[in-house]
Parts: sequence; C-alpha cells; structure tokens
Amino acid sequence: MKRHLVVFARRPAWGQVKTRLAADIGRGPALALYKRLLARTLRRLGRDRRWTTVIAAAPAGQARRPGRWTRGLAVIDQEQGDLGHRMAAAMAAMPSGKVVLVGSDIPEVRGGHIAAAFRALDDHDVVFGPARDGGFWLVGLAPAMRDAPLFGAVRWSSAHALADAVAGLPPGCRVARVALLSDIDDGAGLARWRMRRKPV
Repeated sequence: MKRHLVVFARRPAWGQVKTRLAADIGRGPALALYKRLLARTLRRLGRDRRWTTVIAAAPAGQARRPGRWTRGLAVIDQEQGDLGHRMAAAMAAMPSGKVVLVGSDIPEVRGGHIAAAFRALDDHDVVFGPARDGGFWLVGLAPAMRDAPLFGAVRWSSAHALADAVAGLPPGCRVARVALLSDIDDGAGLARWRMRRKPV
C-alpha cells in the first residue's frame, strides 16, 4: 500500500513565518530558527524511501514557483481556510493509500516517528502525534478515512486542540497515538525546548 507524507510548511520569508514566536524573540531570530527547523525536517524525512514526501506550501503559488527551500521535493499549494480545512484538503489531495501529515517546526522528529505512524494505520483508522502543549504535531489517516469529515470544531492553538480533534471523529473510529513531541510556536515553547535539549 502506498504511503504519502505531507509536510505542512510556509516559504521562509521575513515576517511571514512563526509570527507568535517573532512577537517574543523578534522577526530575524524567528525566521532564522524556522529556516533551520524546516531544512532539518526536509533533510530527515524528505528522501526516505519508505514513503513519498510532498510539501503542502503557503502562501499561494508555491507549487508554480518552488524555491530552493523545497529541496527539489514535490509541492502543492495549501488551500484557503482555517488550519483544519487546509490540513484535510492537503491529505485529500494525495493519491490512494495511507497519508500522514506533519508540521515543519518539530525539532525532535525523526524518520522512525513517521514509520511508526504508518505502522499504526495498519490496524487503526487515525493516528495522532500528541504535542506537549495539548495540540498535535502529526495526524495520519487510513485509506477508509480519506473522505471522512475531520477537524470540524477544533480550538486551534490551544491546549484543547488534540482532544477536540479526537472528539470530532466519527463514532467507532480507532485512534492510535505515537510519540509525544513538541513544536515551537512561541517564546515559551522555545525556552522549554532549550531546557530539554541543546539549541537547534
């Protein structure tokens, strides 16, 4: 069965990435950090032969004008709408098979985490990678769930995001979870990461 990995990303440009983090540490440092995180994510995951990687990119037009930051990977444009709609649309755009979506700002992510998510979809309908802030850094769907309604009433950017996403799944949905990791959304998240690991 085919495996598709979607990396959700923004073109690294001044004032266009990690705006909450930029409010805490400044636009320049936030952009520099995002560039490193994005490059690390694509380097670790993008060429893994266990799956096909596609970047779901913003802002609009990146699929027509991919830059060097995409590292030669296939690119689709994110649709307009809230985060849930954009993620669901990106996953629905993949060919048949299993699909896993991750963000581009998870410093601890490794290929093993993605492989574990795909394995979980052998006997589960949906898989989540829970984040330490109550959100999730990964979501994956088995083929039977590709057309299911998702992310209807999620309080994004809150400690309730994962719980809301799970609560909104169809009844009887079999849900798996993989490793607890962290993304870096703001200064507090960056500080917590640096306390656990060396700075990226």
